[in-house]
Amino acid sequence: MFLLVFSSVFLLQFSNISSIPKTVFKLILVNSTSFYIKPNTRGEQIEVPIVSSEDLQVNAKRNIKRGESPCRASNSSLKVSPARRQNKMVCDPAQVRLKVYMYDLPPEFHFGLLGWKGKDNQIWPNVKNPSRIWSYPGGLNLQHSVEYWLTLDLLSSNIPTIVRPCTAIRVKNSSQADIIFVPFFSSLSYNRHSKLHGREKVSVNKKLQDKLVQYLMGQNEWKRGGGKDHLIVAHHPNSMLDARKRLGSAMFVLADFGRYPAELANLEKDIIAPYKHLVPTIPRGKSASFTERPILVYFRGAIYRKDGGLIRQELFYILKDEKDVEFNFGSIKGNGVHQAGEGMASSKFCLNIAGDTPSSNRLFDAIASHCVPVIISDEIELPFEDVLDYSEFCIFVRAPDALKKGYLLNLLRGIKEDKWTKMWERLKEIVPLIEYQYPSQPGDAVDMIWKAVSRKVSSIRFNHHRMNRYNRSHRRV
Repeated sequence: MFLLVFSSVFLLQFSNISSIPKTVFKLILVNSTSFYIKPNTRGEQIEVPIVSSEDLQVNAKRNIKRGESPCRASNSSLKVSPARRQNKMVCDPAQVRLKVYMYDLPPEFHFGLLGWKGKDNQIWPNVKNPSRIWSYPGGLNLQHSVEYWLTLDLLSSNIPTIVRPCTAIRVKNSSQADIIFVPFFSSLSYNRHSKLHGREKVSVNKKLQDKLVQYLMGQNEWKRGGGKDHLIVAHHPNSMLDARKRLGSAMFVLADFGRYPAELANLEKDIIAPYKHLVPTIPRGKSASFTERPILVYFRGAIYRKDGGLIRQELFYILKDEKDVEFNFGSIKGNGVHQAGEGMASSKFCLNIAGDTPSSNRLFDAIASHCVPVIISDEIELPFEDVLDYSEFCIFVRAPDALKKGYLLNLLRGIKEDKWTKMWERLKEIVPLIEYQYPSQPGDAVDMIWKAVSRKVSSIRFNHHRMNRYNRSHRRV
């Protein structure tokens, strides 16, 4: 079998291109990363349709019956089986999509904020065993934990026993990097350390931001490009408040642009990343169908908001007495997350209404619950929208239309079972794209963020080359 596969690949790789039709090119799965092998060319990594974890598990069972080894299936657990830990994988730097240089910032900027303390001069925790990594705080902290998952992924990229996608790897030399990653857990810093304690005159959060700015401004990597090739995660809307203007030339990973001026954050240079959903993901086989969901429209959350969130209050008074509508105040306290998960799982449509900011974790809770999101937020930006068509699995309603008496319910009641079911099926395919996990898996949120960054890199490089037109020419005279 091995000789047969090897000879086939050899023929595809080195045969004359005119004698082999394109239909003969084979899709080869290597460590769950897909490649097309083209004659007389090097293998190039390409985008392929997402395969669900259940499909992978079914194929694995079939392979076991035939005496073959199973394919690795996606999961959201931090634990891995001993057999999987024995697998070794080294990403070929020539094949990876994104080479990332990560600053070795002191632990106070990252895992030290989680309470981790290493030995003398130890900067990073040992992440070889996924079941024993230092965990991130739960509750609302968790929804903005993007920086944590990206940092873990980079730390694991040079560990052969960690099986992960080869989309991005950490490089030790910044001159080899496509992007420079700043490992500051800014959202956690805001959530845990933005308030003054005791006799403090300056919060720990502000001190860390000031120290970070001072550090970056002194680095040659920042000086050579003005920080434009740097990646900073500031997913909480209030994170990096004191430093964002001074570091605004960098590429930000954000939840939305609600609290940023357009010149500081925009789609041209920055990345919108999904929140980490709080409700449990519903397994595909246990997802309730159209007729099994008795609630037409569901919303649970804070109703009285400021700024653009005033629409929540207005919609509450329009919908609160309607049949098959649940529009309730709620929070994560007590049994709040469980109640929200049950409500979404029993509903056909879940409202995602603008609050203090255009986005919220509610959208991703709805996706994980396979409840078709109804987005009423005119200023919202969505993750990976350059490669995802959200209209395939979401309903968009402009705020002025939503406030017209009867408009919203007439619209949703007019959506028939077949159309809803098509969106429901698409939602189940989308769920893996918003899952954060360690180790990362092909097509999960971490992998998708790195791919989004890589799509920005070419424009960064283009602008950098244009800036250097005359600088280099003059240096050579």
